Amino acid sequence: MNQKLAHIALVVNDYDEAIQFYTETLNFRLIEDTKLSETKRWVMVAPPGTGECCLLLAKAANDEQAGRVGNQTGGRVFLFLYTDDLKRDYHDMKSKGVTFVREPVIETWGTVAVFKDLYGNLWDLIEPTNSK
Repeated sequence: MNQKLAHIALVVNDYDEAIQFYTETLNFRLIEDTKLSETKRWVMVAPPGTGECCLLLAKAANDEQAGRVGNQTGGRVFLFLYTDDLKRDYHDMKSKGVTFVREPVIETWGTVAVFKDLYGNLWDLIEPTNSK
């Protein structure tokens, strides 16, 4: 059997503001932005150095979806962004206005900090112990 996780849908309020945040603030790459209809686009972003999995930015299409923007997991950390240099990325993100709700902490398995994206979704920024 050969399977892989390809995309993770992230419900957003607006395509362009989400693209701007992920590409300019988090330094992700814009992989694709294809217009599918007057109201729907296929927008994928990914962190630099990523392999196959991308975020699919999905604009909320109704009130129920809009209610999930920023809280897709009921307040738990939603996404995990690995880095080879947490200190570098932490300072870069803070300088761009990213809110950290948990400052960097050294654990036995690595260093982790928790930040919010532009909608309030929680992310772990992780530098594994053996990343360098």
